[in-house]
Amino acid sequence: MEIAVLDIKGKETGRKANLSDAVFAIEPNNHAVYLDVKQYLANQRQGTHKAKERAEIVGSTRKIKKQKGTGTARAGSIKSPVFRGGGRIFGPRPRNYSLKLNKNVKRLARKSALSIKASESAVTVLESFSFDQAKTKNFVAILKALGLDTKKSLFVLAEENQNVYLSSRNLENAEVIIASELSTYKILNANKVILIEGAVEGIESNLSK
Repeated sequence: MEIAVLDIKGKETGRKANLSDAVFAIEPNNHAVYLDVKQYLANQRQGTHKAKERAEIVGSTRKIKKQKGTGTARAGSIKSPVFRGGGRIFGPRPRNYSLKLNKNVKRLARKSALSIKASESAVTVLESFSFDQAKTKNFVAILKALGLDTKKSLFVLAEENQNVYLSSRNLENAEVIIASELSTYKILNANKVILIEGAVEGIESNLSK
């Protein structure tokens, strides 16, 4: 699959990037995509939620009223869950939500996500660029030139570039990552995936193993 390489002004450079069909044109496996997204979202959960049960409540242990003769239900502790301020029944406890997923499934899911985006013409190859200093307005200018100032965009760099990353950090709809950080969730969550020219080889190398 060939795709035109654009410059930071949104114009074609005259060069073509050859995207591997084994990565960008496979038959998507929807179940693999589901599992990978599920794992990503589960791993974001801290699992630090906690509510006190009746054994953990601080309070008096005396019997609050006599057993019989009151005309109401018997009650033996102010810490009972039926009273205000009592313990919670089967409350949440700290737990680990992380899931295990095989590497081959994760690789298949990322290839499926890229193939979905490629079939929707939502993949763009951009020539390599850099900034002399970190300025948000420089990155905004690129987004406007590409028509992405109002859309969610994912920029995939070949290697870490601190100035480009810092220039995009304050923008809600733009995210900059390097090729090794590519995930199925981030690919699908973006309206447009912008691959920096040098990152294509790295992505194909990682996903073709």
